[in-house]
Amino acid sequence: MDYMFAQGFLGTRAPFFMDFVTLIVAVLPLLVFSSILLARQGRYKLHALTQNLIFIVSVIVVGYFEYGVRVGGGFDFFISESGVSKSYASVVMVLHIMIAIVTFFTWVVTVFKANIQFSKGLIPGEKSTSHKSLARKTFLGIIFTSFSGIWVYVLLFVY
Repeated sequence: MDYMFAQGFLGTRAPFFMDFVTLIVAVLPLLVFSSILLARQGRYKLHALTQNLIFIVSVIVVGYFEYGVRVGGGFDFFISESGVSKSYASVVMVLHIMIAIVTFFTWVVTVFKANIQFSKGLIPGEKSTSHKSLARKTFLGIIFTSFSGIWVYVLLFVY
């Protein structure tokens, strides 16, 4: 796993794993939106498949990220070469983590409820309105998680 800590490919101080995860995080809202468009087109089975796949891959990527951060020295190590104050970066990091945690649990509920409701034939149908409401909240959380994650990356590895 030494490759994880080799120089990244985005041209910053970040190691490979951070560049990889940041790229996935940046693309995530676009992937989710593309899947939402499938539902809007009435392609519900493909929408369900892609949402489940995106969710599973995202969980794996977060695990990969967490492993890299722990083995790579943690926040203190990564902030040590940044030109940004540790206190400012810490506030942004805590904000990002709070958004990400709330989003993750909202996403878990959305995916699991949707799978159950879809298998019972309740979506599309009588539960569509509540599913769409929860899905919108999840999607907004994914957008905010993505932007705040990119913000953390910039603070740690660009400045």
